[in-house]
Amino acid sequence: MHFIDWLIITIYLIWIVSDGLKRSKGLNAVRGYFLANRSLPWWAVGLTVMATQMSAITLVGTTGQGYTDGMRFVQFYFGLPVAMIILSVTLVPFFYRANVYTAYEYLERRFDVRTRTLASLLFLLSRGLQAGVVIAAPAVILSIVLNLNLTITILAIGVPTTIYTMFGGVQAVTWTDVKQMVIIVAGLAAAIVGLVMGLPDEIGVGEALHVAGTTGRLLTLDFTFDLNETYTVWSGMIGGLFLMLGYFGCDQSQVQRYLTARSVTAGRQSLMMSAFAKIPLQTLILLTGVLVFTFYLFNAPPMLFNTVHDQQMRSSPRMAEYEELNSNFLQAFNDRREAARAAAAARRMPDATGIEAADALFQKRDLELGHIRDDAKALVIEVTGDRSYSDVNYVFPTFVTTQLPIGVVGLIIAAILAAAMSSIAAELNSLSTATVIDFYRRHFRQEASDEHYMRISKMTTGFWGLTASIIAMYAVNLGTLIEVVNRFGSFFYGSLLGVFMLAILVRWATARGAFWGLIGGMISVTVVALTSEISFLWLNVVGAIAVFFVGIAISAFQPSKEPASN
Repeated sequence: MHFIDWLIITIYLIWIVSDGLKRSKGLNAVRGYFLANRSLPWWAVGLTVMATQMSAITLVGTTGQGYTDGMRFVQFYFGLPVAMIILSVTLVPFFYRANVYTAYEYLERRFDVRTRTLASLLFLLSRGLQAGVVIAAPAVILSIVLNLNLTITILAIGVPTTIYTMFGGVQAVTWTDVKQMVIIVAGLAAAIVGLVMGLPDEIGVGEALHVAGTTGRLLTLDFTFDLNETYTVWSGMIGGLFLMLGYFGCDQSQVQRYLTARSVTAGRQSLMMSAFAKIPLQTLILLTGVLVFTFYLFNAPPMLFNTVHDQQMRSSPRMAEYEELNSNFLQAFNDRREAARAAAAARRMPDATGIEAADALFQKRDLELGHIRDDAKALVIEVTGDRSYSDVNYVFPTFVTTQLPIGVVGLIIAAILAAAMSSIAAELNSLSTATVIDFYRRHFRQEASDEHYMRISKMTTGFWGLTASIIAMYAVNLGTLIEVVNRFGSFFYGSLLGVFMLAILVRWATARGAFWGLIGGMISVTVVALTSEISFLWLNVVGAIAVFFVGIAISAFQPSKEPASN
C-alpha cells in the first residue's frame, strides 16, 4: 500500500482519538459519562444507532455476502421497520420515564434483583464475545491484505477505541460515530465509483448487472417457508422481527443510545431514522458486493482471495496440484469472460432467443469456474486442516487494495476502521455501564461519590477493551463474520426479549416466573440449536416464546409470596 494511503489512515486515527478525548473535558458525573445528561439531538442519536449496528463486519462481510450469494441477505432486515415502530410506541417512552441507566434496572423494579442480574449477565456474556469478533473482523482481514502482524492490527483498532471511549464516555462515542458515518458513506461511494469505472468501456452497469442477475444474485425476495433457510421473507419478517426487537429493545448497547436523547420524541425519531435508512443502506452495501462480482467477470480474480492460504499452498507438497487448478481456473475465467461479454452484447439485440442462449452459456461457464474454486478450497482445507476456511471476508478488501487508485485505498481502509471503531466503542461503553450499574453499584458499593464511580467506569471500560482484544485473537477462524455475529446475538436476544415481554404484557407475572422463565428460554435455545438444523434467526422466536410461556406457567402455579409491582 502506498505511503499516501498510510498517511490518510494515520490522520484518521489521530483525528478520531483527539476528537473523542475532547469530549472528556468537564465530564465528572456518571450521568454525563453514561447518558450524556440526556442532551443529544435526535439526528446524532440516529446516526450513532446506525453506526453501532454497522460494524466493519457489515462493510466486509456483507459485501462478501453480496459477491457470493447476491441480494437475498437484505431479507434479514425486513422486520426492522416494524420492530422500530413497536419499540417507539412501547419501550422508548417506558425506559425514558423510568429514568434508568440500563434496561435491566427495570427488571429489578418489576421483578427482583435475581432477574436483573441474570439478564445483565447474559448481556455481558453475549456482547463481551461479540466485541471480540467485531475487532477480529477487520483485524484479521487487514493483517492479511496489508501484510501486517495480526496482533498489531488488533491493537491498532482496539487501543485507540478504548482510549477515547474510556475518557470521553457516551458523548465521545456519539460524536465520533457521527464523523465515522460520514467516512463510511464516503468510502462506500468511492468504492462504487471505482467499480463502475473498472467495467469495460463497451459494457454499461445495467448490462453487467443483468448478466450477474442470471446467476440469481439480484433476487431479493424468497417466499419459501423453510425453518432451515436463513434468508427468506418469512425468516426476515418473523425471526428478524424478534431479533431486532431483542437487539434494539433489550440490548444495552442500543438502549443506551436512545436514552441519551433529549426527549422521548427525540428517542423515537432516532429509531425511525434507523428504521427507514438501514434497509436502503444495507441494499447499497449488498449491491456493492454484486458490483464486485460484475467487476471480476471482466477482470481476472484470484482463485483464492485469502493470500495467506494461497502462499501456503504454493509452498506445500501439493503445490503442483494447486498450480494445475490455478491454470484451469485462469482458462475457465477466460471462457466465462467471453461468455459474459456475449451475454451483455446479446442484450443490445432484439432477438430474445439469442439472449437465452447467451445467458445459458454464461451460466454454464460460471458454474465451471465455481467448481474449480470449490476444488481449490477443498484442497486448502485438506492441506491446512482449516475446516472453517472461507473466502467471503476477503473479497472486498482484496478488491480495494489491488484494484483502486492511491488515496482511495486509504479512504476505504479508514472507512473499514471507522465502522469497526464505532461499533466497538458503543459496545465497550455499554459493557462498562452494565458492569458498573448492574453489578458494582448494585452489589458492592451502593453509596459512593460520582468521582468514585467515574474512576471505576473508566477502569471497567479499559478492562472490556483488553478482554475484547484478547477474544479477537481467538475469533479469527469463525467463517462468514456477518453470520457469526448474528448467530451470537440470536442465541441470547430472544430470551432477553421474552423476559421484557413478560414484564410488560403480563401484569400478574411474578419474579419467580421471570427468573426461571429466563433460564428456561436459554435452555430451550441451546437444545434447539444443538439438535436441529433450524436457521439461527428462528432461535430468537424460540427463546422469546419459551421465556414467555414458562414464565406464565410458573407465575400461575407457583406465585411469589409478595406480588410484583410495576
